Amino acid sequence: MKAIRAILGVAFIVAVVWAVVVLVPPYYKNYELQDTIADEARMNTYTPKSVEDMRDTIFRRCRDLEIPCDRDKITVSREGGGVMINVNYTVHVELPGYPMDLQFNPTSRNRQY
Repeated sequence: MKAIRAILGVAFIVAVVWAVVVLVPPYYKNYELQDTIADEARMNTYTPKSVEDMRDTIFRRCRDLEIPCDRDKITVSREGGGVMINVNYTVHVELPGYPMDLQFNPTSRNRQY
């Protein structure tokens, strides 16, 4: 009985570690993209950089991070003297017996004072 419990305990620990290894990278990449978006909005509130150039910068960062994002899912706008950036993307994750799609929506808004 002790051997079975030990095997089940080890199997549970392995399953948890494996799930963490599969699930943490998409969240970490989202965190890095959110940081890039916040920097882009903050720095370009006071510069004449065009909306298309900001969109290109964000799209290049998505490719660098291997984030599955289409260019048309990146929304950049200048309104009221500020910059707003929004990105929508989905990451498919395969867990044994439970495939799932993780929805991400990093956003940043900076206003000119």
